[in-house]
Parts: sequence; C-alpha cells; structure tokens
Amino acid sequence: MRKFSTIFFICCLTSLITIACSKSSSDDGPVDPPQEVSLAEQNLLRAMELTDAAIESHFTGDGMAMARYYNPYTDVRSEEKGSVWMYTSAIEAVNAILHGLKAQKASGNAALYDANFNRYAELLYQLYDNAAYYMGTFELVSYTQTKEWSVYGVNRGASKGSAKVEGIENVYDDQMWLVREFLEAYKLTGNNEYLQKAEYLTEYVLDGWDCTRDANGEEIGGITWGPGYVTKHSCSNGPMVSPLVWLHELYKDKNDEITHRYIDATDKKTRKTAQVKKSDYYLDFAKKVYDWQKKYLLRSDGVYDDMMGGCTPGNPQTEVINGVTYRKGISCRDRVGPAITYNSGTMLSGAADLFRATGDNAYLSDAQKLSDASFSYFARLGETRPGYYTYDIKGFCNWFNGVMMRGYVDVYPAWENVGEYIESFQKNLDFGYENFLYNGILPTNLLVGWNQDKARNNSEGMFSFAFAAEYAVLARYELEK
Repeated sequence: MRKFSTIFFICCLTSLITIACSKSSSDDGPVDPPQEVSLAEQNLLRAMELTDAAIESHFTGDGMAMARYYNPYTDVRSEEKGSVWMYTSAIEAVNAILHGLKAQKASGNAALYDANFNRYAELLYQLYDNAAYYMGTFELVSYTQTKEWSVYGVNRGASKGSAKVEGIENVYDDQMWLVREFLEAYKLTGNNEYLQKAEYLTEYVLDGWDCTRDANGEEIGGITWGPGYVTKHSCSNGPMVSPLVWLHELYKDKNDEITHRYIDATDKKTRKTAQVKKSDYYLDFAKKVYDWQKKYLLRSDGVYDDMMGGCTPGNPQTEVINGVTYRKGISCRDRVGPAITYNSGTMLSGAADLFRATGDNAYLSDAQKLSDASFSYFARLGETRPGYYTYDIKGFCNWFNGVMMRGYVDVYPAWENVGEYIESFQKNLDFGYENFLYNGILPTNLLVGWNQDKARNNSEGMFSFAFAAEYAVLARYELEK
C-alpha cells in the first residue's frame, strides 16, 4: 500500500486543535465541544489533501518527472510522461492553495497559513525549476523579426533545456498557461524570477500575433495554435487576455517601456518599432486579443467555438520584404467547433479582468451574457444524478471545466448571479469526495465513481490537480464573496 505524506494530516490536526482549544478549559464547567471547520477551510484542506496525494502519486525523482496516469487501486504509474500542459496543472493547484492560505490568514486563520504556506511556496519553486526539462531553444521567423527563443516544448526532454521545441513541438497556448501561473507565483511570493520568465514568454506569444495588414490597413490579428500551425484557436488567444491585464496592472504606476513591433498601416509591408509604456502596451494587446476572439469565434448561441480554420496559406510560409524574410500573414474563413468549456471560461475571466481594469460596462455585459449562455449550454441538471449538474467529462474536459468555473468566480465580484453556477461545482466536488475518494485520489467521474474493474481506474494527473485547484479557488471564493 502506498505510504501517504503525514504533513497534510498534521496540518489538519493543528487546525482542528486550534479551533477546539479556542475556549480554554475550566474546573468550573464543561469545555465547549470542538466546532466544525468552515466551508472555506474545509475546501482548502481538501485541496491540500488532493494535491499532496497527486504529487506523491505522479511525480518521481529530483527532476520531478510526471507520470501522466496513476491507478490508486493497483498503485501503478504509467510510463508515459505528462506533457508540459499537464505539468502546469500541478503549478496551478499549488498557486490556488497559496492564494487560499493567504485568504485564510487575512480572515484571521493565521495557524493554517503558518503551517503550510512556506512548504507550498517551496513546492512551487521546485515545480518551476524542473519545468526546465520541457525547455528548448530554436530560431523563429515571425511576422516582424527573426529571433532565437528558449521556450517550453510539448514533451519533456532528457535534461533541462534539451526538449524539442521547433515547429509543432511547441504551441502558444502552453506558454500562455505558464505565463498565467508564473504571474500568479510572482504575486504570491514576490520572487522576481517568476515575473521575468512570464514577461519573456509573453513577448514570445505576442510575437505570434498576426500583425500583417488587410486591404484596409487593419491588422489581420489572431494567434495561431503554434508557430508550426496556421489555424487560430480560442485556446491560443483567450487564455492570454487575463495575464495581459495583470501585467498592465503591475506596471500602471510605472514608466517602464517595451519595444512594440508592428507593420506600417499605409504601405502594409514596412516593419517598424516603437518604444511604448508597458502598462499601455499590455492593456492594448489584452483588448486586441479579446476583440479578435469575440469577433471571430463567438457563436450565435452565446458560447465560443474552438478555432478558425480554412486558412490561407494552408501551411506556414514566408515572404521576402525589402530583402528580409518574414512569416506570411494568414487569413482564415471557417469558424470550427465544437464549443468547449475552457474557451468560454478564459473569455469570462478576460471580460471580468478588463472590466476591472477599464470600468467599461461593455465587458461586464459580455461577462453576464456569456455566464448565462455557457451555463445553459454546458450544465445539464439531473442527467447523471438528481439535483446535480452534469458537465461533459470526455477527453480533457475535467480540466476544461475547471477553467470555466474559475471564470465564474472571476465574474462574481461584479455580478453575483453566477453564484448558482459556482455552487454546482462545489456540490459535484463534495459528492465525489464524500463518496468516492480513494487513497487521496478522486475518480474521473465525480458523480458515478470508480470502475468495478480495478485495473481500469487509471487517473489523469491533471484531473487530480484540477479538482484540487477547484477546491482551493472555492475556498478563497467562500471567504471573499
């Protein structure tokens, strides 16, 4: 039987003992019985339990190699390693726990914070440091320049910095999820290393923005799935909106500048540069990316489709302008489905963040409409179990669904009507935890449970981290709502 870490249980006991002893005993009368922990604290304790079990189950060695699957019934890890996207889900869970611990401290529960914050901050850095196994270096010809980049590849390399990253071996959305988590890590710890890496990857991602001009001199816009692709996806645009807003907010009271690369709108071919304030640059790009996705991928039923296809050219091509080689612009004509929860979820978060940063009610209106439309489209009451909402869990949907839940939580401060939608996730998590938790792992289907054939209970590591992150986000939500 797999040996569990005792740290989590010590933390639980510390917290419960603190509550039980909050009223001192006396010879003159009985001591009040221990009080149950709040929902916020319970959510956070569960998030830590799930994360600790997932780390122990899926990660091995000093380099923290991540097995994609783990079966809690057979105690077997898969030989297949998780992609960088899957690896990032662990960073996401740890960041969410750190946020929850800070919120607990702010609400007066310093004991839980003191017992756990430093160890999760250390785990966060270990995950960040060993993400370098997914890094590699290559030279990219983009729309405005040719430059060598060190970025994260889809697959893990044999050593740090040795991963394959050319062409389709890296995708922009993987960098975006990392940008998001590195910015969160910076805000949580103050470690400038996280911010520097986040801004470097942001520069790489925005280098993939199609700034070539149409016949009217307007930017074609959109970011392809990766430098080796021509299709432009919701997942390679929407996830960048919120991090760009956060960068704007980090620099809005500073005079730091950045180089903006663009193409002349008049002759539609001359590459130009300008020094601009970072705060303006990041906010302008957040708006541009948001507007592009809304224009091209918002469906008539109010949710977002998957990508723009039917692209010309049909594969990455270059052209020579004034003797210099650049990537050729890409026009796509077909909006392609299906609608997936995370593509609406990133735009929910983006709209909420843009509304906070700008005060423009158009973003709030977008968030309200998208909240209702997405819940109506994706949540099905009573389909699996009476009184519970069912969400699609095929493929990677368990992780995708968590992005949409986070979107609702981001919208909540401006529009409390999403509280009902958030509650559906709380109920599903609690049902799964209270009925099917096994050796610290939750099943893929929270409302149905495990397969009776024990050998068929392989669990995706990123799902375990997704459930943990959801619990941690809900812990913070309960305190701050």
